[in-house]
Amino acid sequence: MLRNGNKATHFSRVNVFEDLGFSPEEAAILRMKTQLHVEIMRAIERRGLTPRQLEKVLDVPQPRVSELITGKISRMTADLLAKYLYRLGREIEMNTKTRRKRRDALASA
Repeated sequence: MLRNGNKATHFSRVNVFEDLGFSPEEAAILRMKTQLHVEIMRAIERRGLTPRQLEKVLDVPQPRVSELITGKISRMTADLLAKYLYRLGREIEMNTKTRRKRRDALASA
């Protein structure tokens, strides 16, 4: 979609993390962690939790709550994020699908 007459210079077709140069495996993990974080933030917003309340619900210190709220999840594992979701009263359902072949891989084959 174009805005204000500017032309888009790049479109992401698969995964924005791959577009940023991460390997497909790393990109898949980052995408999963990002989706978990989005759900955590939605749960926090729905419940109207303050950072102080969040410390108690998640049983973590203030610096970790701050990192979570500001999206600094690079040092957090997917299982830790899943644990936070559980403590916020959420369950996780997973779906998987067959990975699409990348054009680069097809061209070199």
